[in-house]
Amino acid sequence: MGSQGTLPPPIHVFMISFPGQGHVNPLLRLGKLLAAKGILVTFSTTESHGAQMKKANKNVSDEPTPYGSGKLRFQFFDDAWDYSKPEGTDLGLYMQQLESVGTERLNQLIEENEKQGRPVSCLINNPFIPWVSDVAETLGIPSAVLWVQSAASFSCYYHYLHKLVPFPTESNPELEVQLPAMPLLKHDEIPNFLHPFSSSRYIMLKEAILGQFKKLSSPFCILMDTFQELELELVEQLSKICPIKTVGPLFKHPKLVSPNGSSDVFRGDLFTADSGVIQWLDSKPISSVVYISFGSIVTLKQEQVDEMAYGLLNSGLNFLWVMKEPYTGTGYLPVKLPDGFLDKAGDRAKIVQWCPQEQVLAHPSLACFLTHCGWNSTMESLAIGTPIIAFPQWGDQVLDAKYLVDVFKVGIRMCRGEDENRIIPREEVENCVREATSGAKAAEMKENALKWKKAAEDAVAEGGSSQQNLQAFIDDIITTCNWCKKSGACNKCFYGPKQEIDNLI
Repeated sequence: MGSQGTLPPPIHVFMISFPGQGHVNPLLRLGKLLAAKGILVTFSTTESHGAQMKKANKNVSDEPTPYGSGKLRFQFFDDAWDYSKPEGTDLGLYMQQLESVGTERLNQLIEENEKQGRPVSCLINNPFIPWVSDVAETLGIPSAVLWVQSAASFSCYYHYLHKLVPFPTESNPELEVQLPAMPLLKHDEIPNFLHPFSSSRYIMLKEAILGQFKKLSSPFCILMDTFQELELELVEQLSKICPIKTVGPLFKHPKLVSPNGSSDVFRGDLFTADSGVIQWLDSKPISSVVYISFGSIVTLKQEQVDEMAYGLLNSGLNFLWVMKEPYTGTGYLPVKLPDGFLDKAGDRAKIVQWCPQEQVLAHPSLACFLTHCGWNSTMESLAIGTPIIAFPQWGDQVLDAKYLVDVFKVGIRMCRGEDENRIIPREEVENCVREATSGAKAAEMKENALKWKKAAEDAVAEGGSSQQNLQAFIDDIITTCNWCKKSGACNKCFYGPKQEIDNLI
């Protein structure tokens, strides 16, 4: 095999993720898909994040573990950050530290892997850590980016950075934004990082995400966790200016089943799911449960929690509410339910720290999903066919809410984001829940949701748009493999002439 008679190392994709649940999950999902196709995948993020993953997932190991036709391993790095110090919650300082330490450590990890006989063939990162593209370019390693938001948010950042259309300014803060192949956006419907009056705590996130757009010439591909049919006209428009491949919904691709019957032996969750959730859902009538979750970062004010709790109670429906401890490093204080509330709710309420969201959204007892509209939750709800109550807070969430309500037509809006600066009273919460679960509006939302579910299933099925794009990306990795380039084997494969590997990919 191979023109020189030697067996080259396997294709090795090294993934590095920003340390956040909403970034880790989609990148790991992509990693599993690549490993299933015969590639060695190493998944990396910070050690503090990795420690939580190990605690919640027994299969997280630095040893290559078979997965499909390939293998998956984990290798974390110390970011040398002390969350207990006074500056431990300063996001700006942390982002600077992460780039400085991460750049050095990533170089070391790549060198270590090469010495151990698994040279890195391709680097893949997600937004907020654009410096990974610099490392790849310096070392001459092909790189790609997994965009973990919508194509619509990608378009917003791209046009903002290049000043291609007017955006709100300090002198005109309520300017509406018109982007190609997108609906007209009000000033509070663009990613709020881009608004001149957005909170100062987002400045470093804005700079980091725009930093990725300054380096778009470095990656050979921009993968997107969306599917072509969902944002068809926009994807076609963006494909003219960037090497985009839609490969989502990543969680929806057919899953491998392990010998013990599990279809998800590797997970990126930071918390262990409550084991009684599905049993509780099983005890409830069809379409009788409201599921409430605001992701791993968003933390509501205590007053809003109080109003939301009584609005849910007064709606008469059952509800499953994920109420987690604030994420390490945010500086937020824990919130709690009003005194005596659980006694009043009885078995109608189930409060958990974490739960298997995909299973919950697909459960027949679920009526709707009250969500912060993060892109992972948005994709999961669309692909599973679940109606939405939109409660966005910041970042791309406000744009996702716009699309869920006005474009995809699967949701109703409860708030417009944190810039609205008001507490939604219990009466509004109750009315939104009732509207989303009964009557003509609820029926229309459910019908539309099921249409998007079918479109998502078609995209990841054999011959579907996302499945074809994923295979094309794997082919691209093989043709850009540095081993082939250095050895002069064939520039088309990693084990020999192309016909010998057609069955492996």
